Amino acid sequence: MSNVLEVSGLNKSYGDFAISDVDFSLQEECITGFIVINGSGKTTTIKTILGLIMRNFGTVKFFGKDMDKHEHELKNRIGVVLDGGCFYDELSMKEMKSIIAPAYSSWNERDYKTYMERFSLNPRQKISTLSKGMSMKFALTLALSHQADLLIMDEPTSGLDPLIRSQLMNILTDYMKQGNKSVFFSTHITSDLDKIADMIILINNGKILFDEEKDALIDTHKLVKGDNKDLTVDTRKLFLNIQESRFGFTGITNKLSQVQNSMKDILIERPTIEDIMLGYVEGGGK
Repeated sequence: MSNVLEVSGLNKSYGDFAISDVDFSLQEECITGFIVINGSGKTTTIKTILGLIMRNFGTVKFFGKDMDKHEHELKNRIGVVLDGGCFYDELSMKEMKSIIAPAYSSWNERDYKTYMERFSLNPRQKISTLSKGMSMKFALTLALSHQADLLIMDEPTSGLDPLIRSQLMNILTDYMKQGNKSVFFSTHITSDLDKIADMIILINNGKILFDEEKDALIDTHKLVKGDNKDLTVDTRKLFLNIQESRFGFTGITNKLSQVQNSMKDILIERPTIEDIMLGYVEGGGK
């Protein structure tokens, strides 16, 4: 399976904050979740790989081609949904579309009208009057109306109710069924990724902490509950993080066999992506 995006040695600094030596790739025909803690560098990473802000160092390739040398060609194959929409509030959706559509040689007016009808969007309605959910749906309509091979989304479900988030997951599933499509989906709402993601990347404080297949990630990590008396200097080292109360402890581990050899009468559960994310972030990325 080929890569649709390859990022190598990516560096970008803003005063006291920086993303440092970021390396990852996206596989074709995969939905990749990019999970983050707010302020950890996900928007900077996304805008940098898209060329919306200049990087200090590093290379970015889409579909095997250097972004610096083939920017117009490559952006024609990428659909983008950014947090906040980035639209002109005083314009109607029809007027906004008339600005964006000519930028794409593969713009499909039929697809645009189909999605507008599917989302019950009135093209004459002004951008300023759109709800958060309607604005996201309009952004997604534009992103899907030029036959993009890669869809990049930055926090598309933030602030949306569960019904609209569920609808979005269904749309992404339909998009992937077209074949040879890929999605890069940044979010801090990890329950969305539990449902649809194939790959998971975690970034924190500007650094990649892991880049794994979702199922393998969950299979190799366990949530363990036990008695506080079993926590020693040595057993604590077997956990990514530990939460303690007077009723016992809960910890995330990727060393289950060692935990089982060291502790008795423990309860082992399947973790969520959020459990694993917090394990790495609270545990300092160990």
